[in-house]
Amino acid sequence: MVQASSNGRRLVVTADGRGLEGRAGAGLLRAAADRFGLTAGLRRAVDRVRSWEVHAPGAVVRDLAVMLADGGTCVSDIATLRRGHDALFATVASQPTAWRTLEAIAGDDLAVHRMFDAVATVRRRVWRLGATPDGWDDPTTPVYVDIDATLVTAHSEKDRAAGTYKGGFGFAPIVAFVDRGDGRGEPLGLLLRPGNAAANTIVDNADVLEQALQWLPAVPDGKPVVARGDSAMATCGFVSYARSAGVAVSVSLPIGDHPKVQAAIHDLHHDADAWTPATRPDGTIRDGAHVAELADVPPGGHWPDRLRIIVRREPLHPGAQQTFADIDGHRFTAVLTDLPGTDIVALEAAHRARAHIEDRIRDAKDTGLRNLPCGDFDRNHIWAVIVLVALTLVCWTQTLLLTGDLALARPPTLRYRLWHVAARIARHGRRTHIRLAADWPWATALRDAFHRLWALPAPAS
Repeated sequence: MVQASSNGRRLVVTADGRGLEGRAGAGLLRAAADRFGLTAGLRRAVDRVRSWEVHAPGAVVRDLAVMLADGGTCVSDIATLRRGHDALFATVASQPTAWRTLEAIAGDDLAVHRMFDAVATVRRRVWRLGATPDGWDDPTTPVYVDIDATLVTAHSEKDRAAGTYKGGFGFAPIVAFVDRGDGRGEPLGLLLRPGNAAANTIVDNADVLEQALQWLPAVPDGKPVVARGDSAMATCGFVSYARSAGVAVSVSLPIGDHPKVQAAIHDLHHDADAWTPATRPDGTIRDGAHVAELADVPPGGHWPDRLRIIVRREPLHPGAQQTFADIDGHRFTAVLTDLPGTDIVALEAAHRARAHIEDRIRDAKDTGLRNLPCGDFDRNHIWAVIVLVALTLVCWTQTLLLTGDLALARPPTLRYRLWHVAARIARHGRRTHIRLAADWPWATALRDAFHRLWALPAPAS
């Protein structure tokens, strides 16, 4: 017996439905921004740039952040929050108003600083509500600030867009995230740069680290702060700046650029007693991988003192092409750090966790950083900052309101499961009812998230 299917059937489609909302989950983000105090903070930061009769600039920035978290890629996508009922999003600015708001904020040289400062103030409150990273109160657990650069393609002529080292055209922003220790990161800083900017520019990396330190909540006494990054940060100037700021470093050291280090690794390779088995992120032994520390081998130049070089070796992966730096079928990587401790395996494993920032950059590009929509550089900078605001809002929402897999889910998953959930809006007795589909697998999780949100204390006016 062949069962009938809908394939080939004629579907009757009309555009006369009423009382429906296709983004009930995104309404959680809008409400969370208000409840966390983010809306009020943004208004204090940017409302002074220009006075609108209806739409305050800070509220427009909030709605742009919600739109980006919801999957928007350009300013015109703010229309998705305007349509239909106002139960979830109330009054939302039009596309022209949003453009004028970006232009007005971009014309204020201190606007970005005030926006980051506002988010930092709200961060302190949200962390007190229970969103502190894992191990924050433990003075022996380091705080890792991950810094990395990425490339953003520009598909048309835009102000200060330039050719990149990969042969593309666009921008090369640097971003900073604090590693929360739960597989997620929270944005702390950003510097938008032309595409031809060098990744290892000392001033740029130091600028982003300074932002991160300024907008990170007060660190408990004795708790080390560590700037973690790739070889672009392995410069004498950056390490010296971090040392002067009271920050430790854990950066990848390019072995090929330091002949003394390369020679020392060659000699150490044949000393079987010097190597200790390396571990995976879960603590289990990784077969064939080992870790050792080079003794008294400076990288050369005028580097600060008390630096250590920890080396990891492991067999070449199948299909990997051997280079001059490889020895006996093994590939070597080095970490330059000034963190104390005798457990070099743990120090090396902690540095490898910097790969999390690759996921954070992917999240940023999934939340609006992939496309900088404005023609001038300053407005694109504001857009990139709003991307970080959106990521921060989602991070706080996951930490305080969601549980299980949803608390660690990536932006596309959150959109499919939560933000784009449809609901029927009904009003009875001065109350607005949001009726989620009973058979949607994550309807209960969204309902519970709203209940947790209303249980939080309201911010001070």
